[in-house]
Amino acid sequence: MKILRTPNSAFQNLEDYSFEEKYCTVGSDLRLHYLDEGNPLHPVVLLLHGEPSWSYLYRKMIPILINGGLRVIAPDLIGFGKSDKPAKQTDYTYAKHIMWIQDLLDHLDLKDINIFIQDWGGLIGLRLLTANPDNFKSVVAGNTMLPKGSTTPPQAFLDWQNFAATSPKFDIATVLQNATTTILSDEVMKAYNAPFPSDEYKAGARVFPALVPTSDKDPESDNNKDAWKILIQWNKPFLNLFSDEDPITKGGDQVFQKLIPGTNGMDHKTISGGHFLQEDSGPEIAELMVAFYKKTI
Repeated sequence: MKILRTPNSAFQNLEDYSFEEKYCTVGSDLRLHYLDEGNPLHPVVLLLHGEPSWSYLYRKMIPILINGGLRVIAPDLIGFGKSDKPAKQTDYTYAKHIMWIQDLLDHLDLKDINIFIQDWGGLIGLRLLTANPDNFKSVVAGNTMLPKGSTTPPQAFLDWQNFAATSPKFDIATVLQNATTTILSDEVMKAYNAPFPSDEYKAGARVFPALVPTSDKDPESDNNKDAWKILIQWNKPFLNLFSDEDPITKGGDQVFQKLIPGTNGMDHKTISGGHFLQEDSGPEIAELMVAFYKKTI
């Protein structure tokens, strides 16, 4: 496997991102970057990002969560951010992404995890949760899903899947901008492009949409169906904070609230923003999470 590593120089002087770098080895030889901020004795909140962002997406939320009495763990998925980037699209699978983050959780020996999931953060995070339910205390979900492959995805997702696979130009920052409702500054755009100094580094970002189960024949379809068998019995707190302008995951919060017992009685709220609601309304989300944790953990 050819492994690419973005030079540290690409990440110098990023706006609002002065967190300490931490690394661990996942799989056999991949270096995964993560943030570990706050008092190590405080309750843990795990922030999982999606496609094609990285932990920079959480820069507005982390200080608020820390001030709210939480320890924050925010990894960069393999292929993204400061983590290693296998060079071939075939190096990436849904199952490998789950394994790589599980390796991080094992490395940190995390227990009683409160998880925030968005986009692929949900596809990975909910599989981690259902594999080890006792290790998790609560879920906050925003603009995510756990597809079984038994229903046709929204056209907006199919269009995105096709674009990621075939577009001659795949500018990561432009993807982020097109999926937010606020105008991103040049500095922020620079930060989202920083992990990808050339197209060679984008294999993981290119292939990620194709790994979403969209049919019963997908290799992870049955595993997601099994995960749902556990989710429909999940009685621990499960809060939905979906946004009002995301065509891809719209309505997903209603599915969660219909099927997952832990959503009952929670103060669900619709957030103003696009698909990357952390970018549009990060401080509000973090404050709502702190209030949620004060009530539930």
